[in-house]
Amino acid sequence: MALPWKLHGDGKRVSSDAIVLPEERMSWPRTIGFGAQHVVAMFGATFLVPLITGFSPTATLFFSGLGTLLFLLLTGNRLPSYLGSSFAFIAPILAATAAGPDGDLGRASFGILSIGVLMAIVGLVVHRFGTAWINALMPPVVMGAIVALIGFNLAPAVKNNWLGDPANNPDADQALSSWVALATLLAILLITVVFRGLIGRLAIVLGVAVGYVIAALTGLVDFAAVADAPWLGLPGFHAVGNPFADPSLWGLLPAFLPVVLVLIAENVGHVKSVGLMIGRDLDPVTGRALLADGLSTVLAGFGGGSGTTTYGENIGVMAATRVYSTAAYWVAGAIAILLSFSPKVGALIFSVPPAVLGGVTVALYGLIGLIGVKIWIDNRVDFSKPINQFSAAVPLIVGIADFGLQLGSDGHPVVFNGIALGSLAAIGVYHLMSGLARLRGGRVELADPVVTAANGEEAAQTRR
Repeated sequence: MALPWKLHGDGKRVSSDAIVLPEERMSWPRTIGFGAQHVVAMFGATFLVPLITGFSPTATLFFSGLGTLLFLLLTGNRLPSYLGSSFAFIAPILAATAAGPDGDLGRASFGILSIGVLMAIVGLVVHRFGTAWINALMPPVVMGAIVALIGFNLAPAVKNNWLGDPANNPDADQALSSWVALATLLAILLITVVFRGLIGRLAIVLGVAVGYVIAALTGLVDFAAVADAPWLGLPGFHAVGNPFADPSLWGLLPAFLPVVLVLIAENVGHVKSVGLMIGRDLDPVTGRALLADGLSTVLAGFGGGSGTTTYGENIGVMAATRVYSTAAYWVAGAIAILLSFSPKVGALIFSVPPAVLGGVTVALYGLIGLIGVKIWIDNRVDFSKPINQFSAAVPLIVGIADFGLQLGSDGHPVVFNGIALGSLAAIGVYHLMSGLARLRGGRVELADPVVTAANGEEAAQTRR
């Protein structure tokens, strides 16, 4: 069977005024190299999610690679993209695992699976009716507030890791852990400023590597599990929780629901960004992209992987190389799946000490929040208007303070955490105030809530 890509030129070089289109490829050795480059670009962000949440790194890698291949199939090889772990899931996963028995990750997996189902449904609706209804429901001020509060809601979790996780490790040397965390943070900042291109975009993962080396030299890394882990083995799958055997799982869903809004923004933004860079209208593929990400997240939920999303890091790689070939992404997905069959890789990831995590999450969680701020800036949200002021101010405070609300019986409560309540507040405040403004004859401005890249080099390292 003939492969769907045609060779670009001689397959060895890309002229300065040309790009390699999705349906083209370079020579296979070069295509494999570009695929490996995409794996490096996504790896730092993808492994941080299981490291923070306790999910299996190998299962996360497996479903990341599998989800990428599924995405390419469903979009007909028209949209180059890598599906990595979404940071938007971190807060609800931590809330779900904290509410259940110690180590019961199946509870969080049920939330991930449910979001995947909802995303798939949204994808089908968008494919049939377009994105206008999303624009009406979540104008820029609302979308920006929801994305921002998801990042800022995680701020209280940083301090414990910075000090070496004394809550679970009473013998932690808090002073040493703080210095290692600070060194990790400084490494990220310096790499970001000093280096350009791919190295600069990999500041997070390279900063973690620097922090890991320092932690190892100071005795904070335990290599016993790495030494004992075999080189080959099955990914660390785990079963999803059964809501019919444990009805309390249904009560977790409000904490997960706001993640859908972030995934929609990320996927639609990805489609628009790639379309701009290759000079094509890819909007008709948006529904398929959302459906593919939803189905990928469903698979991850079933088997114990983290929920997925399209990755901005890989958009940056394409912008730097001018190679948009989907063949490279098939290679990247295959490499990720192969890596997932090495328990030693998973053990090495889990050996990263809390202090290093403390350093990286200070920057990481803040950057997630700033993606929401960037949505406001790029869409020129006018904060001189009271509607926009309150639509952002109220949900931010609710989310950062992590307000909580529990409804129903003690046995099977429905729990709304700060992210869920903040998201409801953003949507509710905006539509209440704009509805009243219309009744009194005022004008309410609506705009596209999804950021479109102004140029091909824009790529947030925390894109999830």
